Amino acid sequence: MARHFDDPVRILPSLSELSPTRGRVCLAIGFFDGVHLGHQQIIRQTTTNARQHEALALIVTFDRHPNSVVAPERSPPLIYPLDQKLHVIESLAVDATLLIHFDKDFSQRSGDEFIRTLARGAGQIRSICVGANFVFGNKRSGNVELLRKLGEELGFVVHGLSAVSLDGKAVSSTRIRQAIIAGKLDAASQMLGRAYSLVGKVIPGDQLGRQLGFPTANVEVSGLALPPTGVYAAQAKTRLACHRAVVNIGSRPTVQHPQPQLRVEAHLLDFTDDLYGQDLELILVEKLRDERKFPSLADLRNQIAHDILDAQLRF
Repeated sequence: MARHFDDPVRILPSLSELSPTRGRVCLAIGFFDGVHLGHQQIIRQTTTNARQHEALALIVTFDRHPNSVVAPERSPPLIYPLDQKLHVIESLAVDATLLIHFDKDFSQRSGDEFIRTLARGAGQIRSICVGANFVFGNKRSGNVELLRKLGEELGFVVHGLSAVSLDGKAVSSTRIRQAIIAGKLDAASQMLGRAYSLVGKVIPGDQLGRQLGFPTANVEVSGLALPPTGVYAAQAKTRLACHRAVVNIGSRPTVQHPQPQLRVEAHLLDFTDDLYGQDLELILVEKLRDERKFPSLADLRNQIAHDILDAQLRF
């Protein structure tokens, strides 16, 4: 049942979508924000199990952070928006991803009920892979110990994998968020196992960049962990190509606004096409300077021109 390299990965909104191919499945369960080195270990174990058992490698994840429903005050900023998380999971040679809508009703399910529901709907579960400290279900009633107990009853093996360590500390989504917010982007990249990037849809702005002669793509980043404010040299990936870019993260203090908002704006060098509604991935190469207020828009325009020249020297 292994997936051919060119086959698209299915995103399943419910287990009923598996019905045409019900059979053996190997599961990985988690929120997987960032799909970092520890998550990759869990997913690789799942795909290995699937090959051994001639089973489907099925990733079980959620459309929002559980805390956004059960404890909004403790809901963290995310490393990736949902679409990017699913894209990275897809790149790891899985067969399908079950995307569960996490809402108040779902949050009331016990860990036992959640696993039994998966067992009824997914087919013959041969293995479940999670992190060693993974907890799930109402009031955190599920853990690796419960999984092993259910595995004995329902006939699956459990892999509770220890965290991957880097520099003597466990790799975690929390640690990566802290690195991003502190501007330690190289450290974040090491823990992610790929270059850290900001990803979001291009949304309409106020056209100030265009008025200054440097049109920008405004990237929707609400809910994401962000690096420190400032101007960065970056690589900007569109659907079709990669372009050099200058990215500003900040509230644009030179522009008078009664309620300034934090924005991420990218000026793509040698690019004039319309990007509205498209996803744009920004790989921040190097910070050029801090954000600051200029005496006039003319001074800001001159500084942007200098930033572009500076950025061109960083590639």
